[in-house]
Amino acid sequence: MRYEEMTIEGRNAVMEAFRSGKTIDRLYVLKGCQDGPVNSILREARKGNVLTDFVKKERLDQMSKTGKHQGVIALAAAYEYAEVEDILKLAEEKGEPPFLILLDNIEDPHNLGAIIRTANLAGAHGVIIPKRRAAGLTATVAKASAGALNYTPVAKVTNLGATIEALKEKGLWFVCADMDGTVMYSLDLKGPIGLVIGNEGEGVSRLVKEKCDFTAAIPVKGEIDSLNASVAAGVLAYEIVRQRMG
Repeated sequence: MRYEEMTIEGRNAVMEAFRSGKTIDRLYVLKGCQDGPVNSILREARKGNVLTDFVKKERLDQMSKTGKHQGVIALAAAYEYAEVEDILKLAEEKGEPPFLILLDNIEDPHNLGAIIRTANLAGAHGVIIPKRRAAGLTATVAKASAGALNYTPVAKVTNLGATIEALKEKGLWFVCADMDGTVMYSLDLKGPIGLVIGNEGEGVSRLVKEKCDFTAAIPVKGEIDSLNASVAAGVLAYEIVRQRMG
């Protein structure tokens, strides 16, 4: 499967991408550059809550495919984002209780792609990610998902905690991965469920964890402290699959 290159370079091209409503996941701007066109781009980025990195020229030169970045490179979504309602509708069409995977600030695009791949194979109806401090649907994510992005909808929300509250009102309950939680085999993970997986280093944030109904621990026997985020997502997703099949 071929994926289009998702870097947009140059001031006019990046500004046009913002104006056309294209989903921009991340913006890279030359450190110290503050002329009129760049300030206009930064204004658009702030309006859309786009993560912005101010970097040295060497970094931009490395990223550039054209050699004409003019101090600005944007990363655009490789795929369109779904709405949370689309994910619930998919579950309804399949006649299944909703099974969602929510990611609290997963920053590694390879992990995000791998989790979307797992979500597809485990029969999850969709993935929800936050707008800020998280990887978006870049070409790297698309490749890591091994085509799953064509079938598994991904929604991007402003506030993960508020989204959990809204979904609770629709009958879902939530379990988050946490090393200090109840061993997953002791939990009843059937019914309409949202599985929350945290950031690679810090786990699920306190505010999001407080919104969850349960915390689930994966039993570990080794000397290191935790599993990779995408592996943890796979282990917990398949415990949900096992219980649903039972």
